Amino acid sequence: MSALNTSVTAPDPAATAVTATVTAPLRGSDMVETMTVIRGELGSPHLAALPVLGERGPHTEPLARTAAMLDSLYADRQPHGWRITSVPGKDSRAAHQVLHSDLNIMADVIGHESDSDHGPVLISIVGPVSLAAGVHVHNGEKLQSDQGARRELLQSWCAGVSAFIGDMARNTEGRGVVVHVAESDLQRVLEGTIPTASGYRTLRAISSQEVRHALTDAVAACRHAGAIEVALGTGRAQPGWARDVGADAAVVVPPTSSVHEWEPLVALVETGLTLWLPMVPVTGRATVGEIANVVTRPWREVGMAPETLLGSRVLPVAELERLTPPHLPGVLRRCTDVAGALTEAANDG
Repeated sequence: MSALNTSVTAPDPAATAVTATVTAPLRGSDMVETMTVIRGELGSPHLAALPVLGERGPHTEPLARTAAMLDSLYADRQPHGWRITSVPGKDSRAAHQVLHSDLNIMADVIGHESDSDHGPVLISIVGPVSLAAGVHVHNGEKLQSDQGARRELLQSWCAGVSAFIGDMARNTEGRGVVVHVAESDLQRVLEGTIPTASGYRTLRAISSQEVRHALTDAVAACRHAGAIEVALGTGRAQPGWARDVGADAAVVVPPTSSVHEWEPLVALVETGLTLWLPMVPVTGRATVGEIANVVTRPWREVGMAPETLLGSRVLPVAELERLTPPHLPGVLRRCTDVAGALTEAANDG
């Protein structure tokens, strides 16, 4: 499939503020309701997302959702997990149908909004490295174990994700698409600690050179397809991978033990990357000011001007998926409040 270059969008107002977004899967099964809440709470300048609602069944889980975007490869369910094949089956058709139904729902929700909100929409996609570590090939082993299969999966991922971004761009009526590439298993792939299908041993580590090539191609495919921003989440791996592969932003949990741990994040910002910070607790009694101080205090202590935080995004912590749907609006509102507090601190200097 060929990539689609979308039209140039207006300057992003998020660049002059700290904004909020959400990348974690959410509880619930009503996509219309959830999408309406997200667009309502995370309207411009914040970043609304096309959510993952895994409670609707296995075909809506992140791995299956990403596999449904592949070009000329498909995924079917086996007792040991999702298996990549060259022939579409009922499972791949179901995952594809749900994914594109979600796109249509998103278009309907956006279509009923006022014309004043032209903010972009986020899509979270499992990256090709973690996808290869999570799916299987025909003999039941993890796809990561087969170099040729890894190469074929990367090509399929780049072509399929490019086409999907084009579809999403058309469904957002020119609002723009932001892509979050989730590589939660990156460190385990590099360490060689991904278990085999049997669980009795681990797969051989993949070289950093191959991983860098794969992620560089993935980021480039998203950008060539028209993504206005590409953020890379690397889990336990160093956030510097985002800079090395050409991403625009790094998703990294704020350090808490030492101010010196902020220095690598400062270095990324100084090279032009922005930070996406999962930092807003979904439970507890911490005030908005106390949560914002988790960032502003060490930022000042390492000698950075507060205004360099502008353009960053704050996210709820991973426990978001534990909450029932009625709690979602309050949590998202808390995120926008924290973003507002950080914006105010940055502008006050």
